[in-house]
Amino acid sequence: MTNFFTKKTGCHNEDKLFYIFHALPPTDEGNEMKNSSEALSWLSRFPKFEDTWLGLSYAPQMPKHMVKETRQVIAIARKFNDEVAKPLALKLDRLTHEDTDYLPWELVEEANRWGFYTMWIPKMFGGQGYNMPSMSCFSEEVASACAGIMNVIGVHYLAVAGLIASGNARLSKRILREVVAGEKSGKPCVLALATTEPGAGTDVEESDLVDKGHVTCQARRVENGYIINGAKVFISMGHVSSWTVLYAYEDTKHPSETTIGFVVKTGTKGFSFGSHENKMGQRVCPASVLIFEDCFIPDNQVLFSAGLVKKITKKPVRDIAQRYIDYVVSATRPGVCAFGIGVARGALETALHYASSTEINGRLLINQEWVQCILAEMHKNVILGRLAYTEANNANSHRGLYRLLQIKPFYYYLKAMPRFWFDKVIAPALDWELTSRIMGKLYFDLPKPEDQRCCSGWASVAKFAGTDLGVINCQMAIEIMGQKGLRQDAGVEKMLRDIKLLQIYEGTNQLNRLNAFKCLIAPEVPHAKVFDE
Repeated sequence: MTNFFTKKTGCHNEDKLFYIFHALPPTDEGNEMKNSSEALSWLSRFPKFEDTWLGLSYAPQMPKHMVKETRQVIAIARKFNDEVAKPLALKLDRLTHEDTDYLPWELVEEANRWGFYTMWIPKMFGGQGYNMPSMSCFSEEVASACAGIMNVIGVHYLAVAGLIASGNARLSKRILREVVAGEKSGKPCVLALATTEPGAGTDVEESDLVDKGHVTCQARRVENGYIINGAKVFISMGHVSSWTVLYAYEDTKHPSETTIGFVVKTGTKGFSFGSHENKMGQRVCPASVLIFEDCFIPDNQVLFSAGLVKKITKKPVRDIAQRYIDYVVSATRPGVCAFGIGVARGALETALHYASSTEINGRLLINQEWVQCILAEMHKNVILGRLAYTEANNANSHRGLYRLLQIKPFYYYLKAMPRFWFDKVIAPALDWELTSRIMGKLYFDLPKPEDQRCCSGWASVAKFAGTDLGVINCQMAIEIMGQKGLRQDAGVEKMLRDIKLLQIYEGTNQLNRLNAFKCLIAPEVPHAKVFDE
């Protein structure tokens, strides 16, 4: 039949595209903009080019050696999986059910032997200095075998981010050098970070919410330091940590304006551990209760405070505290996405193996179309989640916490300099107050608010996308495997328990959705209000 288009124009299908374009009125300029400002005005419309095409903007600036380095990281992770993680995953899960007081000391020592606790510490602080985005690739690999084992390794870097993002070079050097010494001596120095309180969980990650929460961990100023009273809960790796990065508040009624960061050594008088949670998933990684009772912390262990902020910037302390928190979670939430995609991939690989080796009525499941469709959907979820954490890392590399370390000249300088240069020249300079002031200026005074919003928003998108996709993949794996998938020895049942925790920690997925709206959408709607209920 002749369609309407053909009747009106006399053109057949093969001529349609030609007709449409040549029927357009000609312009003097053709496809070229009059000037760069005109192009910029179009690109500044929502969604803004620089907030959307992050990889396209960052790729030309990325040091090429990062690709080789990331390939090496993935190879190491796969070797670790075959030799350690896969053989231990279900055994350790069963052990934690049999002995709820179990702590993973042997696993921590093994991770220390592999060099995992210094792998992503910058070389200026004594570490191996692998590029930070490569840790997300590592996290996906190890989490595909066991998210709990990956958390035993990965949560250490939550505290590392808390140190470095503070801009306090002297204290960061002191603690991170102890981590390096622990690797050399065979006595691991693992770090934990403590924010969550019994009456304030997600609240503490947003300045707009923390004043509405019920925070009780108070820091009272005394001569030469602070007295800490209060408790922290659900602190990953608390019981096996050597140091804890702790956040408390001088005024618990106005915590957003009085946030103080400390480093507290395990064994300090007045600091003790309560129980650790008998939780549903990632059981090999303890979630601890930390108790502070008249615990004195000297001034030289203050990581972040209003007094330190005022030395580097005139901006409000509340705003700087939020930027500090954003730096930390913008770095770690893409990692949680990678955890989730690792679990999603583990579920895919388990279902694929089952479908490839199981016959129903004399026919392999892998050859049935409904199974092929589900496996393709699961593979798609893994790909989309990987793209999400990659883009979030591109934001951090181009506009966030990693930017300084990945500027090409500085990156290759760090790679080229021998170890003694960092030990003898750089390390002493990190103790200078001037160095901390410069780092503070670079982190808190110079970056643009839109860069902060971009990094924070993309990190939240990655976090809730990757963890939700992980849950979906586990459910689809069980759909393929049927009753076999419900058994502990099949592995997917444990993966589903593990992934559920990922939807809750590092800010609940609900909070991360609100944060993504606040950072990436609300700026285009001046009358939009967030965290206002």
